[in-house]
Amino acid sequence: MKQTSRIISTYAADISGVPSALFELGGMTVMHDASGCNSTYNTHDEPRWYDHDSMVFLSGMTEMDAIMGGDDKLIHDVCAAANELHPRFIAIAGTPIPMMIGTDFDAVARVIEERTGIPCLGLKTNSMHSYLSGAGMAFTAYAKRFVDRTLSRQAGSGRVNVLGLTPLDFSVNGSNESIRQLLQRGGLTPLSSWAMGSSPDELARSGLADVNLVVSYAGLSAAKYLKRTFGAPYVVGVPIGKEFSGVLINALHKASKTGECSAPCALRRADGAAPQISIVGESVYSGSLAAAIEAQTGLSCRVICPLETEKALMGFGDCLASDEDELIPLLYSGIVVADPLYKPICGGLTRFYELPSEAFSGRIYRKSIPNLIGKRL
Repeated sequence: MKQTSRIISTYAADISGVPSALFELGGMTVMHDASGCNSTYNTHDEPRWYDHDSMVFLSGMTEMDAIMGGDDKLIHDVCAAANELHPRFIAIAGTPIPMMIGTDFDAVARVIEERTGIPCLGLKTNSMHSYLSGAGMAFTAYAKRFVDRTLSRQAGSGRVNVLGLTPLDFSVNGSNESIRQLLQRGGLTPLSSWAMGSSPDELARSGLADVNLVVSYAGLSAAKYLKRTFGAPYVVGVPIGKEFSGVLINALHKASKTGECSAPCALRRADGAAPQISIVGESVYSGSLAAAIEAQTGLSCRVICPLETEKALMGFGDCLASDEDELIPLLYSGIVVADPLYKPICGGLTRFYELPSEAFSGRIYRKSIPNLIGKRL
């Protein structure tokens, strides 16, 4: 059955990616959805919710709103809350019902901004895509509105933005701080982290960076915008393992000097050998892990990506597999590295290594999610 999950879980949708991307930035995120669904956006898909305040709300959509539209009610409620809470910005994002009734989020956002004087972003999420799409949409919209375009970049200082950093890919195990420390040890200066551990003021100065490090597909769209607007190139990869971390640091230094973009996570073996290890997951993280394993052990790896990505981020032998029917034959034998919830569809000849993903299994295995940044595997 195509596009159906009978056994395994599904990844968090774009509607979870938006509040995750904007969680720490002082804004008010409003999901146009029915009451009761906030536990999905917060407690299930957002580990920071337990010890970090954030204004993530639901519009409380009713059946009558679904039939009649209810835009006036949505605008009134958002304006009332904004006038009381005074957020830095407002983000309005959609779910399946608003998509089906044709809610114009750009128009709603314009009306709210006119009435409140607070910048408002309209994000056309609909739950038909993964969290990467929603987070990428939010990062790009935020960059277009809030990164200071008056700043003049002076090349050569080694300043780096880290783009695409959310708990859905990295959890809350210290990976964000480890990336910052590794960049500093490599002679680079972390400027901002999009969007864990950085303030809105730091993100506003992102245009000063010499190079951007994209650590998930969610950050690629914003990286392309910053390249067009400020000229800073981007390097795609996660500094996993000691050997690959060194490759990535060198790529960042080279890009800052040449202005050329690169994706070291996709530069792996191309000798035609059958893959000995299959890694299932998001393309940038999984590709970086594959490169780290190949560099350390010499074992050939392939990435099986069930999410949105671009061909340029896929290495030799990598493949896309969006549903169970496509995944099962690929996981019949050999070594498999994946979230534990993939194990039931693996064949009996498979040697399985668990690598939990917050975006796939939620909080079930959160305590088992490792911090692989810069460490020997």
